[in-house]
Amino acid sequence: MQIIHKYFPDLTEKQIKQFTDLKELYEDWNAQINVISRKNMDALYTNHILHSLAIAKVIQFEKGTKVLDIGTGGGFPGIPLAILFPEVEFLLVDSIGKKIKVVNEVSAAIGFKNVRTMHERAENIKETFDFVVSRAVTNMTDFKKWVKGKFNKKHNNSLKNGILYLKGGDLSEELRGISHTPYEIADSFEEEFFETKKVIYISY
Repeated sequence: MQIIHKYFPDLTEKQIKQFTDLKELYEDWNAQINVISRKNMDALYTNHILHSLAIAKVIQFEKGTKVLDIGTGGGFPGIPLAILFPEVEFLLVDSIGKKIKVVNEVSAAIGFKNVRTMHERAENIKETFDFVVSRAVTNMTDFKKWVKGKFNKKHNNSLKNGILYLKGGDLSEELRGISHTPYEIADSFEEEFFETKKVIYISY
């Protein structure tokens, strides 16, 4: 938890408790339904929670913003972002039912009022949103097809509505011909894990 406080020193007591509670919740549920690799559980706060919060170093979502998390898996990046932005609406979607079960149980235990979940394929979501977030679920060409027609026309944030995608490594080939802005996570977080990680922003 200290690593979250290091980069986000202005958390409320409620947020601190929610972030702290995540460790035990994920340990309990991961023992029943493996949504995070055992090796990665030891680095939960760095590799999953802080990584998710890198999006908050790119944008501070305004109150009432609607965010869709596609391929949320165990709830990343959606759950950490929902703690940080309690006045933002999140829909967390995954096509694998057991993963959504974990997300539902963690969300209930945390006491979220701003999180909905859906066991569904991304392309079947009929709502519109300000931003779509995700963590390396597929290549960007396919991802853009999934999110086509899912963006609100009105822009209420410092960035225009669009995709905020967490991904690492050399992305030059994957993003060739796609207009985007890369944000180096290492500019915000000093841990070695983030050396090649980026937030890719694509406006709509």
